[in-house]
Amino acid sequence: MTASPSSPPISNGRDHSPVDHLLIALDSALRTVFAEHSAARPSPQPVDDGSPLTAPEKRHAAALMRVNHVGEVCAQALYAAQALGTHNPALKDQFEAAAREETDHLAWTEQRLRDLNGRPSVLNPLWYAGAFGLGLLAARAGDQVSLGFVMETERQVAEHLHGHMERLPPGDQASRAIVAQMRDDEAQHAQMAQQAGGVELPAPVRGLMRLAAKVMTTTAHYL
Repeated sequence: MTASPSSPPISNGRDHSPVDHLLIALDSALRTVFAEHSAARPSPQPVDDGSPLTAPEKRHAAALMRVNHVGEVCAQALYAAQALGTHNPALKDQFEAAAREETDHLAWTEQRLRDLNGRPSVLNPLWYAGAFGLGLLAARAGDQVSLGFVMETERQVAEHLHGHMERLPPGDQASRAIVAQMRDDEAQHAQMAQQAGGVELPAPVRGLMRLAAKVMTTTAHYL
């Protein structure tokens, strides 16, 4: 899979100074939060979007897709931080490949928000910064823990997306198709992280992750 024009620059990082890494991380953040994204894969939404949505249904669907878009902003931050934090070239490549696939999700949710006359979260810079910090912390704990963090994050995201499938308006086939593909991709990322050696995180850590995700999704629904 190739990176989209708006994807963060990919490099093996072995010939970069700390300042170079900082500039690359800053560029990745600015591209994720402020640039328009292009997907490497076509959007999974059907040609026939289903029955016309009422104004309240559009607002509701847009709020859910805004939450999903925030999740993809956070995914870019997490993978960028974890790729930066690992000294394992193969693992760095895995994180960067996952980030490129997540860029598809970012582009799809952006487009769907426009279709629904919605808008991204005004707090996206804050969400990115927080997720980047968490990704660095996970990376500093070691590769197995970092992969375990990916496992748990992607599992929770897949559950969250499954819930959105039930909450989206029945006639919104376009959003449903996008969310379904995203859910399948996230489940695959979790499986790949487990196969690469990820460890299960302690229950208190998993609980804190769920609490943080709840705060984020509730806030992003409105802001």
